[in-house]
Amino acid sequence: MRVVVSGGSGFLGSHLCEALVRRGDSVRCLDNFSSGRSANIAHLLSAPGFDCTPCDVTVPFRASGDIDAVVHLASPASPSDYARLPLETLAAGSRGTENLLRLALRHRARFVLASTSEVYGDPAVHPQDEDYWGNVNPIGPRSVYDEAKRFAEALSMAYRRSRGADVGIVRIFNTYGPRMRAHDGRVVSTLIRQALGGEPLTLFGDGGQTRSFCYVDDMVRGLVAMIDAREPGPFNLGNPGERTVRELAELVLLITGSDSGLRFLPLPVDDPVRRRPVITRAREGLGWHPRVPLEEGLRHTVDWFLSQPDTLVRPQEQSAVGRPS
Repeated sequence: MRVVVSGGSGFLGSHLCEALVRRGDSVRCLDNFSSGRSANIAHLLSAPGFDCTPCDVTVPFRASGDIDAVVHLASPASPSDYARLPLETLAAGSRGTENLLRLALRHRARFVLASTSEVYGDPAVHPQDEDYWGNVNPIGPRSVYDEAKRFAEALSMAYRRSRGADVGIVRIFNTYGPRMRAHDGRVVSTLIRQALGGEPLTLFGDGGQTRSFCYVDDMVRGLVAMIDAREPGPFNLGNPGERTVRELAELVLLITGSDSGLRFLPLPVDDPVRRRPVITRAREGLGWHPRVPLEEGLRHTVDWFLSQPDTLVRPQEQSAVGRPS
């Protein structure tokens, strides 16, 4: 297949590009590198059929040649990123989504939207299946990401209904693995960075809020299955194994061998208390389910961070010693 991947230099996007290249697809990565890293795709630049085009998907553009699928991953996706780039996050979900829908429609290509479990907000229903409409604060600090993705879903389905676009929507739950940025504000990367640095592990509230953590290789298999499918979704993609954040912190301490303590801070505004996907539709419609146990995935992730010590340094500290931020 000939696949366009927006946000292809990001944590998840780079793994998807790699998987598609590995199976023989031609891949065009689009990225403005606002949160992605060129190092994530450096090993792909010499691969046959891979191309990276620096661009901002919120600006209309055309792509030459044939295209079979467009996968829209481009967006600031971590709390620190969308707090830093609120307008850019909204633009990626609105103008960016429409530009890529138009690209897919021109080429009669499959369009896959990477939505998020954030569309459920702080859910009043547990666990969450795709029929749940969510509990989102439309003006809260997380709303720029939550509402951008909700709008992107609405826009994608409008293109499907009114213009016949071949649309597929996946709602991605917490994903972790190699190539996460140590300072991206995500819970897994933050706890690993703190443990390896000998810092207290930061927990919010009493650490009893739950998440469902899916290893990146499993998530990529789900995305590839959605590219190859013709179902519109939405499909939840995530690991239904629910863990408290405190349990996660204790597991990180065990795996790293760190003697760091725990530090408790007030719970952030609109932070979801519980989150766990129902994945029945993905099992039946895509033949997908996660395979990698949390402890195994965390060990791979810790090993990666240990092999990349520069990633543990804060960007401003990297600049101070002459390294690029």
